[in-house]
Amino acid sequence: MFSRFLGPGRRDFSSLSEQEVLALAISSEEDDGRIYKAYADGLRDQYPQSAKVFDDMAAEENDHRRRLIEMHRARFGETIPLIRREHVRGYYERKPDWLVRPLGLEKVRAMAEEMEAQAYRFYLQAAKQATDAGTRKLLGDLALAEKGHENLARRLGIKHTPEDVQEEEQQTERRQFILTYIQPGLAGLMDGSVSTLAPIFAAAFATQDTWQTFLVGLSASVGAGISMGFTEAAHDDGVLSGRGSPVKRGLASGIMTAIGGLGHTLPYLIPQFWTATGVAAAVVFVELWAIAWIQNRYMDTPFLRAAFQVVLGGSLVFAAGILIGNA
Repeated sequence: MFSRFLGPGRRDFSSLSEQEVLALAISSEEDDGRIYKAYADGLRDQYPQSAKVFDDMAAEENDHRRRLIEMHRARFGETIPLIRREHVRGYYERKPDWLVRPLGLEKVRAMAEEMEAQAYRFYLQAAKQATDAGTRKLLGDLALAEKGHENLARRLGIKHTPEDVQEEEQQTERRQFILTYIQPGLAGLMDGSVSTLAPIFAAAFATQDTWQTFLVGLSASVGAGISMGFTEAAHDDGVLSGRGSPVKRGLASGIMTAIGGLGHTLPYLIPQFWTATGVAAAVVFVELWAIAWIQNRYMDTPFLRAAFQVVLGGSLVFAAGILIGNA
């Protein structure tokens, strides 16, 4: 499980040299400029004035890139190291515009505001690591520039009343809650509920001994919970991504992983094998539908699609466990 989250070859942001930090900033500005340009193109027919705002933002990102390249050229020469977001542990990610289509004004506004907030956090951390006065000043100036983009609603001409401000603050709090607790907890619940199905039901049908099955399920659930918890806490310190405390995320992921596995393990405390198995199967059904509901409620995944993916995947693992246990 660890390799799935940590990813091969990722480095801590704190281990990057100043040259590598500048190279990462350059590639990030290039990506953001392309995304803003795509947003502008997607809005141009229906919202021409808003499209112009994103054209201007793309131009600003291009200016940031130019200033960063000039600083790199002055300090380190012409060769810019190849380093991108996916090479740095805990670094924020960007969704390409084709993943968030169809584009709507509110959707791209929310995406752009999140992008600017993430870029602001990045430049603050980068400035702290810089030892050269000129580089630190540039990174600090870029942090202020990204911070200035945050009130994108005003730039897009969207009315901003006190009620809107309060709602925006509530949305920010909700988004932070999702990033810190819901996302890692959901990943843990899915892993615990689905990945433990095969060993538990394989042990059940192979031994038809409820106590032995319970021990297998208990060990699998607790082990998976510990693994997922440490993985979530280790793979992102939350400083750049804004996902919050790694300890909180690790606890959410680990506890929900263990709960996901224990849900269909506890019925095997019932001595009668077929009764225990029937109850465990019913619990699995409830778990899978709960996962689909959480995805729909907090992750904006259409319920039917979430249900199809989760129930189908869980059913396949469930069937694999039974087949292996009867082999």
